[in-house]
Amino acid sequence: MTTDFRKKNVHLIEIGRAHVADVYIYSDAWLTKHPEVIEEMKSRATPAMSFYEALGSIANESKCLIAVAGAHGKTTTTAMLIDVLESVGLNPTGWVGSLRAKTKSNFRAGGEEYFIGEADEYRQHFLNYTPKILVILNIDADHLDYYKNLADIQTAFRKLAQKVHQDGFVVCDTSDKNVESVITGLTCTVVDYKQYFDPQLKLKVLKLHQINAAAVLAVADILKIDLLLAKKALSEFSGTWRRFEYKGKTKNGAEVYDDYAHHPLEISTTLKSVREQFPDKKIIVAFHPHLYSRTKAFMNEFANAFGDADKVVIAPIFAAREIPDPTVTSAILAKRIQGEGKDAQALESLDAVADFIKKEPKKGDLVITMGAGDIYKAGEAALETK
Repeated sequence: MTTDFRKKNVHLIEIGRAHVADVYIYSDAWLTKHPEVIEEMKSRATPAMSFYEALGSIANESKCLIAVAGAHGKTTTTAMLIDVLESVGLNPTGWVGSLRAKTKSNFRAGGEEYFIGEADEYRQHFLNYTPKILVILNIDADHLDYYKNLADIQTAFRKLAQKVHQDGFVVCDTSDKNVESVITGLTCTVVDYKQYFDPQLKLKVLKLHQINAAAVLAVADILKIDLLLAKKALSEFSGTWRRFEYKGKTKNGAEVYDDYAHHPLEISTTLKSVREQFPDKKIIVAFHPHLYSRTKAFMNEFANAFGDADKVVIAPIFAAREIPDPTVTSAILAKRIQGEGKDAQALESLDAVADFIKKEPKKGDLVITMGAGDIYKAGEAALETK
């Protein structure tokens, strides 16, 4: 990322103090890693805001803000929506939580009419949006380092849904029990995206994304976009960075993919779809647990999430914003997965994972580096040294 900034002549400065600026915009990591810098920023007369506050202030200026929320599938759905509106000449501005495969960027600078934005539920960031159209793909227990439980998460989604004006729309699966309390009594129009599900829709990406496409088609219909044109754009959608992204072939002939799945449901859903698409392949997963709190809270679920994999290797837990917790380790998780009858082992480093990928999988095997951390680097390193 720093290399990309330098290519665009963005001046980078060392961490440690709040340098003089016209405005300060900070990410979540600064709140825990460098709180003293945040305090220094806020002590000045200079405006200081989080990234999501800044994003919301821009997005809310559009005439039609389309926000895509949910525990799983936000990135792919947001990128699909941008592609569809782009394909019919609506010139949307859009922000995605990853890189669009077709542009290698997470941002599209378009017009002022439409803004399509991924809506992150962590720390209730999505409440910085006031959407005209809100897509709720699903709701699940996650980010339990911030939320108390599922009910607490549902309360946050309810607050977001209530921000949609009476002439707006909430697009969701109305049969989802986790969504029911969120949409009850809303004054806006509620649209069931399951009504737009097309099992015959051909996609370049995994078949599991047909459900994301259904949500996109529901929004397209609201915007009076010809659904045949929308389906054509969806059939040409080439995906996003780190969503079952093909990386290459090892010296031994194993195919290497990378995927961002880091929640147990995302892992099991992705692996099920991969198994359906490649029924005869040996599937090897190199998993990078993300956050000590998540790994501990969902230990049982993680242990059961790899049912469609043939072998699982586990890298050390990616701490991200957290302080290491010695009571939960990748070795403990590996033993729990073994207890479910799976071949699993913990490795001591990403370098060890890279070495494993390079040497162990054979021709015809399918390797997936998986997780929200930097596990993809292990796959790339294995390919670079082949």
